[in-house]
Amino acid sequence: MTTRLHATRASYDTVAASYAELLKDQLGRPLDIAMLAAFAERVRADGGGAVADLGCGPGRVTIHLEKLGLDAFGIDLSPEMVAVARKAHPHLRFEVGTMTGLDLGDATLAGALVWYSTVHTPIDELPLMFAEFHRVLAPGGHLLIAFKVGAERVRLEHAYGHDVDLDVHRFPPERVAELLRNAGLFEVTRLVREAETQENTPQAFILARRPESG
Repeated sequence: MTTRLHATRASYDTVAASYAELLKDQLGRPLDIAMLAAFAERVRADGGGAVADLGCGPGRVTIHLEKLGLDAFGIDLSPEMVAVARKAHPHLRFEVGTMTGLDLGDATLAGALVWYSTVHTPIDELPLMFAEFHRVLAPGGHLLIAFKVGAERVRLEHAYGHDVDLDVHRFPPERVAELLRNAGLFEVTRLVREAETQENTPQAFILARRPESG
């Protein structure tokens, strides 16, 4: 595991309980929730199947996916986040893992959600991650990725009431779409909305799909 991943894991282990408490009622803005609903509708329309919430944190979005009718489970880098998720949602499956080396078989997922889970990943490392998403998605499988818009790296040393060691990366939507396409995941639709209360940057959501023959 790289130094960056170690720092990210340690930071989220530290803030896990506080993060879960502070964000327990903050699933997202109306347009964000609409994108989750569109993602779920497409997965269901194609017959359903296993859906991974990658970078699931305390599981607040994982349980929302289940309520939308999906067979959802979560994977997170932080063991403490996974412990919080398991305690809060004992009927769901949560595992520790990394998005560049998922312990999942090839073509086993009907869908993958990446809800702000790339914010601590430099843009030059996204191709490896996107290739892994392509590997685990079944042909025709759906991907929804949410991220902060921009082209900067912001240093974060205090969050959720704790000291942390994190870099937060913002990405241009057109570049993310290009990298997804290079990985064999083709954009279906894109939403970019302006920053709202307590946000410092616009937010982007890209719904993509692995082709049936790809």
